[in-house]
Amino acid sequence: MKTIDASGLAYTKLNTIIRESEPDVSISGCLGQRFIAAGQGGKRITISGTPGNALGAYLNGSEITVLGNAQDAVGDTMNDGKIVVHGNIGDAAGYAMRGGSMYVRGNAGYRAGIHMKEYGDKRPVIVIGGTCGSFLGEYQAGGLIIVLGLDAKREIVGNYPCTGMHGGKMFLRSDCKNVIFPKNVTAREATSGDMAEIAGYISEFCRVFGCDESGVMNHRYTVVVPNGKNPYKQMYVAN
Repeated sequence: MKTIDASGLAYTKLNTIIRESEPDVSISGCLGQRFIAAGQGGKRITISGTPGNALGAYLNGSEITVLGNAQDAVGDTMNDGKIVVHGNIGDAAGYAMRGGSMYVRGNAGYRAGIHMKEYGDKRPVIVIGGTCGSFLGEYQAGGLIIVLGLDAKREIVGNYPCTGMHGGKMFLRSDCKNVIFPKNVTAREATSGDMAEIAGYISEFCRVFGCDESGVMNHRYTVVVPNGKNPYKQMYVAN
């Protein structure tokens, strides 16, 4: 495994070293470098420290594990691969994400999953272990967002979730009785069939972060989908 000390390295130099390294890479001393592994495939990268904005942007098959927090725009326009964050993440995680998966043990900021999309067998997935800020799933066009609210001391989502949502699906581990959803979506209690759909992702989350799978699954979940009269779909999808 290649070990890189990122202390004092600009992000351009750091990415050059990563690209030229063997597949398994360990990065220490990371402090705010942006665009780490942007567009890269075929790497398995472990990061100690705090990567800057756009970690894994346009990721094309690499796997990234962060042993701490990450900043904004994690997985921006991610195409394939996997990102695991053992801490919290900032705003706009998974912006326009179109493939791959993201697992976050802690909380996410505003606008997670904004403009997520899917096509064919490309179905992006975001699993957040804690809570999310406002505008979760804004203009979501596809993919799957799962928010677990583990150890939550506040509502599982902030204000205006699913604004403009016209595709995809969202699962919230809560009865959401205090959450106000917009008219363009339908929110209902998850059925056993719904839970079967996300069981594999919950299992992977619990494996990665050492959580009790039965405790996470055996809870009331709310499913959110665009409603049948969704006016936003007409703006983005051909009839």
